[in-house]
Amino acid sequence: MNIYIAKSSGFCKGVRFAVDTAMRIEPENTYVLGELIHNPAVTGAVAARGIVQAEDVSEVPDGATLILRSHGVARSVYAECERRGIRVVDCTCPFVKRTQEIVRKMSAGGRPVVVIGEKTHPEVVGICGWCEGETLVFDGSDETCYAQLSGKNPAVVVQTTFSEEKFEKIIKNIRKVCGKTVEIFKTICYTTKERQREAAQLARQCDAVLVIGGLNSSNTNKLFDICSAYCPHVFRLAEASDLDLEQIKKFKNVGIVSGASTPHTQTQEVLFKMDNNTEVKATNEMEEVVAQMDNGQSKLKKGQLVNAIISSVSDEGVAVLLPFSKQETLLEKDEIDCEEYKPEEFAAKIGEEIEVMVVSPSRPVKLSQKLIKQIQEEESKIEAIAAGEEFDVVCTGFNKGGLTSSMGTYSVFVPAKEIRMGYVKELDKYVGKKLRLKALEIKKSERKKEIIASQRVILEEEKAARDAAKAEKEAEFFANVHVGDVVEGKVERVTNFGAFVSVNGFDCLAHISDLSWSGAKNVTDVLEIGKRYQFKVLKVDEENKKVSIGYKQLQPQPWDLVSEKYAEGDVVHGKVVRIVPFGAFVEVENGVDGLVHVSQISHEWLENPTSVLTIGEEVDAKILVLDPANKKMTLSIKALLPEPEVTKVRSRRDDENKGERKGGRKPRQPRESREEGDFREWTEGGVGGASIAEMLQNKNND
Repeated sequence: MNIYIAKSSGFCKGVRFAVDTAMRIEPENTYVLGELIHNPAVTGAVAARGIVQAEDVSEVPDGATLILRSHGVARSVYAECERRGIRVVDCTCPFVKRTQEIVRKMSAGGRPVVVIGEKTHPEVVGICGWCEGETLVFDGSDETCYAQLSGKNPAVVVQTTFSEEKFEKIIKNIRKVCGKTVEIFKTICYTTKERQREAAQLARQCDAVLVIGGLNSSNTNKLFDICSAYCPHVFRLAEASDLDLEQIKKFKNVGIVSGASTPHTQTQEVLFKMDNNTEVKATNEMEEVVAQMDNGQSKLKKGQLVNAIISSVSDEGVAVLLPFSKQETLLEKDEIDCEEYKPEEFAAKIGEEIEVMVVSPSRPVKLSQKLIKQIQEEESKIEAIAAGEEFDVVCTGFNKGGLTSSMGTYSVFVPAKEIRMGYVKELDKYVGKKLRLKALEIKKSERKKEIIASQRVILEEEKAARDAAKAEKEAEFFANVHVGDVVEGKVERVTNFGAFVSVNGFDCLAHISDLSWSGAKNVTDVLEIGKRYQFKVLKVDEENKKVSIGYKQLQPQPWDLVSEKYAEGDVVHGKVVRIVPFGAFVEVENGVDGLVHVSQISHEWLENPTSVLTIGEEVDAKILVLDPANKKMTLSIKALLPEPEVTKVRSRRDDENKGERKGGRKPRQPRESREEGDFREWTEGGVGGASIAEMLQNKNND
């Protein structure tokens, strides 16, 4: 007879944690809510320690310690424990907690919740206790139940140990009624899926199958149902005493499957009861054999995790019995997971089960407990990564296809197209750099463990989030900005044509022409980078996402303050900025120019102002006329000069008339017949013969 053992047999992580907790915790005044696991041998061992099983939290005294099993409980249990001062030791399976959180959020959002599973199972009861609104429980046995979902958009979860095959059938029926509005959360534990897959595969290959575990264990009973669908001879065993050897011996190939609440010791007892010459093998599809019985010796593989029983203690370490082995193997003290090895402490643990890793399977077998924690932490991280958690590695190499790295015992590969958004030509530049990644696929086999990952998906997600936030912010900005508004902004950067100012996070342009009334040559002459100023909104172009703002529009114009600073008769100091035939313009201050008529430059007759003045020259002058309303100021330089001794000045026209008389020419024409261009009048007290309009026109032409 050949015996084939399913790899995923025995305690799952959630059950193991609950059992380990119950076997380590101080038993005095400690209770467990319901059966810790559905296995009489284990619950009996827990009770033997003095831990009391309570069926309801009302049976637990105030101030006691209460262990919550891996199935989880309703939210109300936590609330009552807090109210009554009961210390909670929470052993709820992480997969169950995830399901509870999903239904809490969905229910709080107003959606009805469908729980696929056994209505009376403790896990399902606990999940329903996290729902606030309508909750329905389906197990697929009643075809009429789907009508209750008509016109609804439910959220669907499933019991973590439910049959995957049944789940898919139920989902098809729900989709027929609800269509695309239904939201499915496939919360079956991944170890349950693997356990069920292995059971089906083993049942197809074997003539008979033994299913070991407590008779009231839901997950073990599901394994029995799955095996029965593929094999005509399936036997349900609660313990080794249920095995009928005579009935089993007639089969050539026998498979063994155990539930998640079945300790390895029970499977081991069944095997020991069988013929010692029975050969234990693995199917081709199994990744490894749990053990091979051969003359009472254990056949192990490097890196394998096994449960061993402490058999004796010495100064060198702890001797353990490995599964299916009748010989002791030493777990050296340096490989024991403890702060300080004390033989007397471990002597009290003889008979207890511990988990060890096979470091070397060759004789003598080398075991380690310390390495388990590292592996467990790694696998826990891999689970999170598989669920979408971001992780990072440092790139250590590359090949034609992409970048390579590693994380613990896993190799990491990032295809070239997944490095960033866009084509990457020079892969070598990424060596030594940190990569932020999300897993695309995780491959795990006996020979290779690999994560195929992408950095591009993270960058795309972040860009999409930034774009969405920017669009939302822009929409809010344009909804609240209008032409004429006065806003405050921070100068972020400047160019030769203006300044970009951040107003509520949006870049607005203050053009250089809108910075100063007197005109600015450089933006930094008016504004300082990093400082905040008040601006006026001049133009809003929502379609093109542009806003123009001005700084000078909130500043007084130079002429607005002239009347406060100056008065007729004042002496001012200025710079000659323009010279025209009829005079010179003097800049009194930025944006304020005054006209010195040619007649007010000097006491002497001037053919052209340039004969005595140059552009850029600084002069003092007296204000003769001040008209701020029309932005006009008339100045006199000569008013500040001393009067000449000879006051009579000979004009050019006198010289011309004298010449005509000497030459016998005709007398000069009457004043009315002179050409306009030849006429020039000099008045001592006025501004000369040029009109204000002429002066302004010449100023503009200049």
